[in-house]
Amino acid sequence: MGRYLLRRLLQLIPVFIGTTFFIFVLVWAVPGDPFAGKCGDRRCPDAYVDFMTDKYKLDQNIFVQYGSYMKNLLQGDFGQTFGGRSINEIVSNAYPNTLKLALVALAVEALIGLTAGVLTGLKRNGFLDNLVLVSTLFLIALPTFVTGFVLQWLLGVKWGIAPVTVSGDVAFSELLVPGFVLGSTSMAYIARLSRTSIAENRRADYVRTAIAKGLPMRRVVGVHLLRNSMIPVITFLGTDLGALMGGSVVTEGIFNINGIGREVFRAIITKEGATVVSIVVILVLVYLLMNLLIDLLYAALDPRIRYE
Repeated sequence: MGRYLLRRLLQLIPVFIGTTFFIFVLVWAVPGDPFAGKCGDRRCPDAYVDFMTDKYKLDQNIFVQYGSYMKNLLQGDFGQTFGGRSINEIVSNAYPNTLKLALVALAVEALIGLTAGVLTGLKRNGFLDNLVLVSTLFLIALPTFVTGFVLQWLLGVKWGIAPVTVSGDVAFSELLVPGFVLGSTSMAYIARLSRTSIAENRRADYVRTAIAKGLPMRRVVGVHLLRNSMIPVITFLGTDLGALMGGSVVTEGIFNINGIGREVFRAIITKEGATVVSIVVILVLVYLLMNLLIDLLYAALDPRIRYE
């Protein structure tokens, strides 16, 4: 296991460099004046243009720019916006809020999706099975912003049982509705995925053997059936954390959450390439580490999987 972990960590290095370089090129190599609109309707002063050009190596080729950016990044410096604001400050203020929202969404989709999938996988073609299939199809077809506005109006405006917007402190209790909205589509996929996996593994030989040995049904389902059916679900949940953090723009906008989704949207509108690259780099790290964690969990879920 130790050798496998070391090998996987070493494999992350070229993947991280290649991914971040690709993102850096897409953001910084876009044609056009990088100072357009940075000083309002007027042309930016020459002193400001010269200072920013030297700071970000804009007069050098893309490899020199990327090398300078990675050197600062390895020192924990994400740089500054063209307005002089520290990107470290932007990330430190917005990232915890988005992480909280993503964790709440992940917990909601895992709890509800797995429960619905297990119940329908054990008893297929019944009323509950048909209800879950129809409701999950409805959630998949419904855009996130529609779900967000409907729940915000019903729970916040009409019934008053949930806050309309999230406060600046961003407590976990305030994120239940936004978390449900953000994770609603993934929740539907998890329910369908776990339902199919449970139904398929229920006919496996090891399940029939466990039942024939007289094991209680709770133990057969909880220890044998559920454990072996979790591999595709764990794979989806692990990769979904990065997707939830990167795709929270709409949800954060509806519920007024100061997160990285809103910061990325604002940076794209104002053409702040340094902010976009820095936030995407963090998301790349989340994806890579979650994929590594998923691979390690495979061996814990299925004893037949061994890493050398």
